[in-house]
Amino acid sequence: MSTELLTPLSPAAADVGRAGSFLRAVVRQVATMALVLAVVVLLWIAALRVWDVSPYVGKTPAEVWTTLFGEDDSAELRAEIWTLLQQTLTDAGIGFATGMLTAIVLAAVVVRYRMLEGAVMPVALVLQTVPLIALAPILILLVGRGYAIVAIMSAIVVLFPALVNIVLGLRSVSPQMRDLVLVYGGSPSTVLLRVGFPSALPALFASVRIAVPGALTGALLAEWLATGKGIGYAVVSAAGRSQNARVWALVVVVTVTALLLYLVAQLIEAAVLSRFGRSATDG
Repeated sequence: MSTELLTPLSPAAADVGRAGSFLRAVVRQVATMALVLAVVVLLWIAALRVWDVSPYVGKTPAEVWTTLFGEDDSAELRAEIWTLLQQTLTDAGIGFATGMLTAIVLAAVVVRYRMLEGAVMPVALVLQTVPLIALAPILILLVGRGYAIVAIMSAIVVLFPALVNIVLGLRSVSPQMRDLVLVYGGSPSTVLLRVGFPSALPALFASVRIAVPGALTGALLAEWLATGKGIGYAVVSAAGRSQNARVWALVVVVTVTALLLYLVAQLIEAAVLSRFGRSATDG
């Protein structure tokens, strides 16, 4: 056997390999997102025709484009939507950060102290299964209509799926690796921090990808039910005034924003996992 096959890659060659892997992931994910957008547009047009939706109610992609870019007041509408979107993204960011941080902390506690799993998981499951519309009045009475309600409602949407994924990721540490750390004087907490979290990176990023649209949904619900701000409230307000073109424009903008945020999460995941020599499919 040739000794060249046993020669390890140099750091420069390894960096080139990681860069190539990352670029391939970027191209694949951007192409997938473009395909998803094309399919959504085709289904949108087909649905309007199949169900024979009235032109007054249902707007085509071309009509939404005209509303956003082809009318005399389009610039004013875009500026207003941008202001509303900034508010919604702020609300979603608060919910995302709150939900993910809570999920990470609770997952670490559950993995480190298994006796607490029976107390943590049922509560998280209850929060996931009870409709937010039912919880909203109680939460508003407790914390008011400020950023606290946005954080809580968005975090509820994010918390349970993220918690389950991260717990499974933290428990993916092999017994051999755990024993090795303990033999060298490490504690169970060291195993969790030094081995568990690196092993859980794919699960953590899977949780992030789920949490991004979830936080946006939670923010829209909070704006509709509690704060009266952002795109969530603007959609309901426009629908109540029969401003259907405006409703469609707002929905399209927030949908495209959610897809772009999901793509950004995928690209960050690809960059980080390629740095660790792993892929998103690693468990």
